[in-house]
Amino acid sequence: MVEDKDLNLLKVEKVYEPKEECKKTAHFQDYETLYKSSLQNREAFWDKIAKELCWFKPWEKVLEWNYPYAKWFVGGKTNICYNCLDRNLERGLRNKVAIIYVNEDEEEKKLTYGELNELVGRFASALKSLGIKKGDRVVLYMPNTPEAAIAMLACARIGAIHSVVFAGFSTEALRMRIEDAKPKAVITATYTKRRGKKIDLLSTAREAIKGLDYVEHLIVWDRDKNQTLREGEKEFYNLIKENKEISPAEEMDAEDPLFILYTSGTTGKPKGVLHTTGGYMVGTYITTKWDFNLQDDDIYWCTADVGWITGHSYIVYGPLLNGATTLMYEGAPNYPDPGIWWRIVEKYRVNIFYTAPTAIRLFMRYGEEYPKKYDLSSLRVLGSVGEPINPEAWEWYYRVIGGQKCPIVDTWWQTETGMHLILTWPHMKAKPGYAGKPFFTVEVDVVDKNGNPVPPNHVGYLVIKNPWPAMLRTVWGNPERYEKYWNIIPGYYCPEDLASKDEEGYIMILGRADDVLNVAGHRIGTAEVESALVAHPDVAEAAVIGKPDEIKGQRIKAFVVLRVGVQPSQELTESIKQTVRKTLGPIAVPDEIEYVEKLPKTRSGKIMRRLLRAKELGLQVGDLSTLED
Repeated sequence: MVEDKDLNLLKVEKVYEPKEECKKTAHFQDYETLYKSSLQNREAFWDKIAKELCWFKPWEKVLEWNYPYAKWFVGGKTNICYNCLDRNLERGLRNKVAIIYVNEDEEEKKLTYGELNELVGRFASALKSLGIKKGDRVVLYMPNTPEAAIAMLACARIGAIHSVVFAGFSTEALRMRIEDAKPKAVITATYTKRRGKKIDLLSTAREAIKGLDYVEHLIVWDRDKNQTLREGEKEFYNLIKENKEISPAEEMDAEDPLFILYTSGTTGKPKGVLHTTGGYMVGTYITTKWDFNLQDDDIYWCTADVGWITGHSYIVYGPLLNGATTLMYEGAPNYPDPGIWWRIVEKYRVNIFYTAPTAIRLFMRYGEEYPKKYDLSSLRVLGSVGEPINPEAWEWYYRVIGGQKCPIVDTWWQTETGMHLILTWPHMKAKPGYAGKPFFTVEVDVVDKNGNPVPPNHVGYLVIKNPWPAMLRTVWGNPERYEKYWNIIPGYYCPEDLASKDEEGYIMILGRADDVLNVAGHRIGTAEVESALVAHPDVAEAAVIGKPDEIKGQRIKAFVVLRVGVQPSQELTESIKQTVRKTLGPIAVPDEIEYVEKLPKTRSGKIMRRLLRAKELGLQVGDLSTLED
């Protein structure tokens, strides 16, 4: 995979020591000792964590591992909705706020655990009254509002398998997912709000289910109470009004399916990643609690959307399993102005803030004036998710948003992993550019294509050696696609990410293996070059691709978004190239720089380099259903 001619990786200029306060509030103290003991007895570690939650019947066996298939908490019976709601009422949290909803107009809605339990329980009864039962699929095409969480939890309560489709997807993308999951019901809303506009969802949902007779019900949240529903359509809140009974939580086997979530394939149709009840519940519960140093009175805000795995694990399930107050935001991060998020932090005294590097870089473009207008002193922990955070964005986030006092919890994980697998804990020293170290019991390595470990500070494939509780169990209707993860490098789970590991075991993620550049025999991660480009003071964002070159194999083309107010010029191009030369060396200097207004991204904030490459080289673009715009 990687030759000795590897470009030196980005050197970490600074290491940040943890603050004393973070050490005091940590849920565990000595990472190295606990990690070592967790590897020696994985099952005892997870057994202890799982016992913090409620089970109707205990498991007979923590793990059954028949490579590449795992079963966790074998024979155990539980219900994730019961653990999110009923268990918290039993703990005396009935009047605690569970969800704070805010939108870009700064309208708010708050639901206590008692109120949420009532709405979820009655909506679960409504679903049952429509003939929806354990094992049936229900597709959600909903805005990022409490109604989406209510629908998810109600499905989980009765054992229906939910499949949330992001509310920005087109009719074709929604239909493709509906045809794969074959749901008995689709739940939608009349619209979602973004940039001052009402974006129609109902017409899209109606069009997407045309002619599909297995979809028996379309449930519509009529937001303005002015919609004429068609025959067979049911209104969301009318169903809740009509069903007074709180449905009891269905007894679910630990391995019963919980949800299907579609993740885009580079080609072909999206993959329906299947997560099950017990292991996913335990994994999201403990990672939310430990990884953010979550305390009982914290206001926690993850800026993702419920349509993505981050929204599932770290807006809905993880926080509610911990009895936390979770904030949901509907709207754009910079509308009506780039201060909206910081106003929300100030108003609600947010303590934990979890967002994507792409959002951080967006705010960097606007400079420091907006965050400086607001009191961000309530913030205690900052998180990063979605793609590697480049050191420049890390430094800005730490200094401008965190006031140099908040640790940054960088997290690496995927739709497939269900939970964080690599991260920098708040009370661990941080190295900007490095994701951090593995979660407990998880063995991570960096290897060549034959599975041999590469030396420290060399590039290889990231691999995971053993199963973990929240891992995907299969790809819905396509087990071969699941097995592929374990067959790329036999013996390992391989996410096809390039990485490097330093002498202390810190992992740096360098981007997708198919995003690697090969320039004159040197293998260079796109993340490295992009990070060097963004180090230039006038560059807000950058993406690079490789173009065929007869002599060098590939030459580098960069697409650059400039900061607000900066104009392209030949002098600027030369200055940017000099920055890359100084940071990485002459081999990494782009041959071409094209200035663009914005970069193509998935809706979870990852740059779609393959789209840039396809457009540049006149190739087929593949699945575009996750494209933001």
